Amino acid sequence: MSMQIVEKSGEGLSRVFGVTVPASELATRLEARIAEVAPQMNVKGFRPGKVPTAHVRRLYGKALMGEVIEQALNETTTKVLEDNKLRPAGQPELNPSSDMDKVIAGGEDLSFDLAVEVMPEFEPIDPTSIELVKPVYKVSDEEVQEALDELAKQARTYEPRTGKSLKAKDGDQLLIDFVGTIDGVEFAGGKAEGAELVLGSGQFIPGFEDQLVGAKPGDDVVVKVKFPEEYQAKDLAGKDAEFATKVQEVRAPVDGKADDELAKRLGLSDLAALTELLKSNLAGRYDNSSRFKLKRALLDVLDTKHDFPLPPRMVDAEFAGIWQQVEADKARGGLPPEDAEKTEDQLKDEYKKIAERRVRLGLVLAEIGRKNDVVVTDQELTDAIMREARQYGAQAQQVFDMYRQRADLQAALRAPIYEDKVVDLIFGKAKIEEKEVSKDELLEEDDLPEGYGG
Repeated sequence: MSMQIVEKSGEGLSRVFGVTVPASELATRLEARIAEVAPQMNVKGFRPGKVPTAHVRRLYGKALMGEVIEQALNETTTKVLEDNKLRPAGQPELNPSSDMDKVIAGGEDLSFDLAVEVMPEFEPIDPTSIELVKPVYKVSDEEVQEALDELAKQARTYEPRTGKSLKAKDGDQLLIDFVGTIDGVEFAGGKAEGAELVLGSGQFIPGFEDQLVGAKPGDDVVVKVKFPEEYQAKDLAGKDAEFATKVQEVRAPVDGKADDELAKRLGLSDLAALTELLKSNLAGRYDNSSRFKLKRALLDVLDTKHDFPLPPRMVDAEFAGIWQQVEADKARGGLPPEDAEKTEDQLKDEYKKIAERRVRLGLVLAEIGRKNDVVVTDQELTDAIMREARQYGAQAQQVFDMYRQRADLQAALRAPIYEDKVVDLIFGKAKIEEKEVSKDELLEEDDLPEGYGG
């Protein structure tokens, strides 16, 4: 294709090229396009495939010229990038300088500026030179025992009280019948037979359970209560009521035991298997916290050890995303307290730095990944799409199909997988020293790394 390309400017990471495609070249291409489509045309008054090219030009010339121009723009863009060995950071921008109506009419050359932002050239840190400390905490036997006891407690049963005193204590379960009245008149929903109520559980309205402490089987108790002002049934809210209550049984709690029986009720073979499961669940949680803290430390190192110019449009796009979130939080009144007293300019300044950090880290991780041939496999992407789709229950298949069709959605899923693979690659090469810490230290909430999106 005959065209002229001149580099107009190259400041920092921005390159601007002036491109001209002569009108004669476009005309030749249009002729070829018309010759290609004419035989396939069906036009009223002509036999199929016998439509004269002049007629095709009259009817479809403008639309076909549009296609020719678009193809020329795509080809020149690719040529400029390849000839100059440019790695673009985002979509190049095309700004026509010719009168497009005249170009389409075939009376003017197609001239435009092609603005490209390129990836910065830099040498990333050698992963083997990175030194990190990984906080670790080992699961203690006491914790596993606590978790077992908690499960046993949840599996408690109630047995009728025996012995000298049959009086109900806090924590007992009563079997009761009751009829509620307001000013001597029964009201809807105020009556039950054989209801089970654990005293102190707060299941019934305030004051109800307290008045049954000390009751024995066979007792009749008149429970006097006032419905809360914000009670959901409006006609009862704030009213005084009486419940004529008959106590059928008083049952004392019997704690479940952490034994093979409990394990079987929970679907496991025996107590040893249950203990092992609880232990590995706890360990998994602590491993995640260790990894999070180690990753945070790594990102801090990568951030401080690299300084290179950032593609401005990448930073702007990242900032726009963050700022949109800030505006949304502000509208909801959900800005963190430390941000609430800052001026808009102060906030913009801080979040601009966060955007820069995110872009810098993204470029460093991408470059280390590129040098080490890290790729996200089709299988990993498919697994991620399936995980995403499963969250939508009945719509899972539609969501899966939508992801399969949209490159932008796939890119959003691919990015965090790629990042984690690069981070794991670095962990594999770096010098990592493990340091035992307390459980509280490991689980204390770090501020999220500045500019690290969740």
